[in-house]
Amino acid sequence: MAEETVEVRLLTAEDYLDLKESMVSAYQDMQGSYWREGTIQRLISLFPEGQIAVTVNGKVVGCALAIIVDYEKFGDDHTYEQITGYYNFNTHNPKGDTLYGIEVFVNPEYRGKRLARRLYDARKALCENLNLEGIVAGGRIPNYEKYAEQMSPRIYIEKVRDKEIYDPTLTFQFSNDFIVKKILRNYLPNDAASKGFATLLQWFNIYYEKDRDTIRYNKSTVRIGLVQWQMRTYSGMEGLLQQVEFFVDAVSDYEADFVVFPEFFNAPIMMEFNELLPGAAIRGLAKYTEQLREEFSRFAVSYNVNIITGSMPIVVDEQLYNISYLCRRDGTWESYKKIHPTPSEVYAWGMKGGNEVKVFDTDCGKIGIQICYDIEFPELGRIMAQQGVQIIFVPFLTDTQNGYNRVRFCAQARAVENECYVAIAGCVGNLPRVTNMDLQYAQSAVLTPSDFAFPVTGIKADATPNTEMIVVADVDLVLLKELHAFGSVQNLKDLRTDLYEVKSKKK
Repeated sequence: MAEETVEVRLLTAEDYLDLKESMVSAYQDMQGSYWREGTIQRLISLFPEGQIAVTVNGKVVGCALAIIVDYEKFGDDHTYEQITGYYNFNTHNPKGDTLYGIEVFVNPEYRGKRLARRLYDARKALCENLNLEGIVAGGRIPNYEKYAEQMSPRIYIEKVRDKEIYDPTLTFQFSNDFIVKKILRNYLPNDAASKGFATLLQWFNIYYEKDRDTIRYNKSTVRIGLVQWQMRTYSGMEGLLQQVEFFVDAVSDYEADFVVFPEFFNAPIMMEFNELLPGAAIRGLAKYTEQLREEFSRFAVSYNVNIITGSMPIVVDEQLYNISYLCRRDGTWESYKKIHPTPSEVYAWGMKGGNEVKVFDTDCGKIGIQICYDIEFPELGRIMAQQGVQIIFVPFLTDTQNGYNRVRFCAQARAVENECYVAIAGCVGNLPRVTNMDLQYAQSAVLTPSDFAFPVTGIKADATPNTEMIVVADVDLVLLKELHAFGSVQNLKDLRTDLYEVKSKKK
């Protein structure tokens, strides 16, 4: 299965042929409606950072085009031709106060991958970074032609807002926090599907500060979703993947940046190998790992969320390891092998330990992965801290409350001593017909450093013990920077490196 890579980047003049092909496909109900090459080149020349493309495997399959306007000069009663300067874009004013969206589309062949949401998120980030008041755009209502004889545009818009009617454009705008300011007549006279009507849409930049310097930090909040996974019997891999996708979908609906699965969440599939000795059974389970990784990578792209895949067994050069994957939402992925197999993993399965301690770059900062027992070794966290880790993710599986508390207490210690967030996700329930996997105990949690800017308990959020559920929590990376510099105590800064040091022997 070919893996897709998705990228949101600035549009270039060289992208025009792909852009035209995608736009012609997107506007099949408006024949001949596509931007000419000279027009695109002029837009890029006037306002390059406002022309955003989304690519799949390097091909431009959608875009968001925009200009900056002094909105008071136009007001709410304007046409598309007026706001664009009759397509010359001489209305663009770098000192204006509003980002005006003049185009958004995605090739229909690539819909269902939430690409339009990425374009909108990029446009919102641009609006915030430029310290503009908000985004304004005229929106089509292409399904209105089906209801024009039954209701007015106002009633139609109200029913779309109340989810009684679906409109491919307006429904999406509502879901992205746009409001309808008014109804425009003859905004796009040639738009027969909308009967010449359009919605005047607005999104407010809550970070806007009047007369403020436009240089600002990017938003610092990262949303984490933890899956507290219930062990149960599944109808093979298909049933397991259905449950995986359910949780990815659920966490994605909260617009999370990461979703985290537990260690050996796929253990129910071992029932298939129960007649084998434990070492052979776990190697049987390892045969599904590559398929799972491919599916996780596909889900990450499709649902626009970075996934920590829990952990799974894998055989490399005849050696058995416990591996976790970071599947990024841009389609790329990396892996981490558990450094410290537990004694039971060693004597029951012959598990070997990995040899690399590393931190991963993501679109939400630097993250590390430590699998269960690994978090009980402080050296790993310290090495990751030296590499700038901001969040450590810990997929775990523990059978008793004693075992769970070892993971939990050590995870909290790592958060304090390394001035980072630690998120732990575990399995609950029972698997009575799977050897070595019969009992589970967990209380998944997002843990923080201990200082005034953080919860007094050091717990940002946690799950109900031994209950299948998700935990969603926001963590602020800027608070970590402030802690490093101004904390009541500064663990990392006050290390006595003149007396001791922790370093990896593996380069």
